[in-house]
Amino acid sequence: MEIRLAKTAGFCFGVKRAVEKVYEQIEKGKKIYTFGPIIHNEAVVADLEKKGVEVIEDVESLRKIKEGSVVIRSHGVSREIYDILTKQELECIDATCPFVKKIHRIVEKESGEGKQIIIIGNDSHPEVEGIKGWCQNAAIVIESASQAQNLKLPENQKVCTVSQTTFNYNKFQELVEIISKKGYDINVVNTICNATEERQTEAAAIAEEVDAMIVIGGTHSSNTRKLFEICKEKCENTFYIQTLDDLYGKLPGGIGSVGITAGASTPNNIIEEVQNYVRINF
Repeated sequence: MEIRLAKTAGFCFGVKRAVEKVYEQIEKGKKIYTFGPIIHNEAVVADLEKKGVEVIEDVESLRKIKEGSVVIRSHGVSREIYDILTKQELECIDATCPFVKKIHRIVEKESGEGKQIIIIGNDSHPEVEGIKGWCQNAAIVIESASQAQNLKLPENQKVCTVSQTTFNYNKFQELVEIISKKGYDINVVNTICNATEERQTEAAAIAEEVDAMIVIGGTHSSNTRKLFEICKEKCENTFYIQTLDDLYGKLPGGIGSVGITAGASTPNNIIEEVQNYVRINF
């Protein structure tokens, strides 16, 4: 059995940094909250809960907290959340990914100059919700070709287009091309982070050359879902799992090669467990 493990599998820089910040605060003996799960990985979130870290799910819950430290996860948040933290006099530990922070600065500036902000991404994703919260006018979020085709703006409208950092690179190009043909005065900023693009490119290349492909990541992980979709196009035997338990009984017999990749929120120990299982049992 040939096993090909993607070099880019596992924690990206932003997620690794965010998780480390939480564990650092735990060691200091502080009362810690995270605004939303620190990453889209249930095993990591469960371990943090055992250590006393509480997850704040919404603005209403945040307003009720009177003391402690709040960690902003790598996805980032809107300006409103920072304002509430200041008003509540809570310590803010900002673990927003620097690539996401860059998008916040771009949309704040460009919307302040009167440009219509278009975000290529998933409207319900926390990163996109945060980006919208830095726009000084109402942003438009586009995820599909039909949404791009149905976009209607005034002919003289200036537009700035950015992307969710974990969006599918090829799909981003497709949607930008549709929007660009409408003739708007458009400034396109490709804000898909390099780690995402490299991860997707490597996963596609491996999936093309193996008999089966395993994609590891949380069920709510947007970047893992996109990895699965990319690999599935190249390899019919592609399996989306969260932990090793999800893999049992799924790999078909008689295969000669397996590829493994993982989303940006997948710890190394889970990747290693899957790799070792495949090596020993197939």
